[in-house]
Amino acid sequence: MRHTRFVATAGVITLALGLTACGSGGNESPAAKADSAPFGDCVITGEAGSHPLELITDGVVTVKADLPSPGWYNGDTVESIKSGFDYCLLANIAHRGGAKGLDLQNSSFDGLVAGKSGSFDLTLNQITITPERKSVMDFSKPYYESTAGVMVKKGATLAQGDLANSHLGVKQGTVGQMLVAKTIKPAKDPSVFPGDPEQQAAVAAGRIDAGIQDLSIVLGAAAKSNGAVEVVGQIPTNESYGVMMPKGSANVKVVNAMLDEMKKDGTLDKLSSAYLTDAYGIDPTTIPVWNF
Repeated sequence: MRHTRFVATAGVITLALGLTACGSGGNESPAAKADSAPFGDCVITGEAGSHPLELITDGVVTVKADLPSPGWYNGDTVESIKSGFDYCLLANIAHRGGAKGLDLQNSSFDGLVAGKSGSFDLTLNQITITPERKSVMDFSKPYYESTAGVMVKKGATLAQGDLANSHLGVKQGTVGQMLVAKTIKPAKDPSVFPGDPEQQAAVAAGRIDAGIQDLSIVLGAAAKSNGAVEVVGQIPTNESYGVMMPKGSANVKVVNAMLDEMKKDGTLDKLSSAYLTDAYGIDPTTIPVWNF
């Protein structure tokens, strides 16, 4: 699961696959708004409607995620998100699924992976596929591989051997939290934060020695921090991100077919090149690997 601090909104933003903007009326249905609103900066590939999705609302894919997320959902607020790896992958899924747009809603990450965020069609939120999560939600095939990253205050001299005796911070409900508890096993209980912005602020302020979170997320945070934090190590976890859907969703096979196509036609590689390399500002393979 990213970021600069943002103001959460109670409403949702409806986003579409059109290329031009126009005004919207206050009494329009979600589908009507999706038809008339622009869909950010995403490049859309594949055939429209080639893999029809079963949706809560006709013509609109309802999405819940912990937003924003540099490189994945770019923006300072939900309303300003117009690009990013996950965002534009969602756009392509919606396009191939026959939808006209996305109804993008903010949700806490721990509630999302626990199946306690209410009704939605699917989500991409840098969600690692785990047996625990698969017991309550359904997942697609992996669309991205990741490791865990170690984020520290700029200039800190933390080394791999220091982790067990350090005050660590984790985001609630993440693989990073499980990694710390089951593998690193620090002498001091880690601080648990509700979101990435809170964890990152604690690292930058020196309230914790290091934050443990997906490498892709902490690299994005470091790039956005104006030099306040940096990533000093990565820990292999065999993590794979998947598209998450409610248990029993009829869309699992459909989304898998789309992902197979997007791997073959280069869409996934292009999204990674377009958004993640720029967001990180560094080649992830140059980050030292810390094995436990």
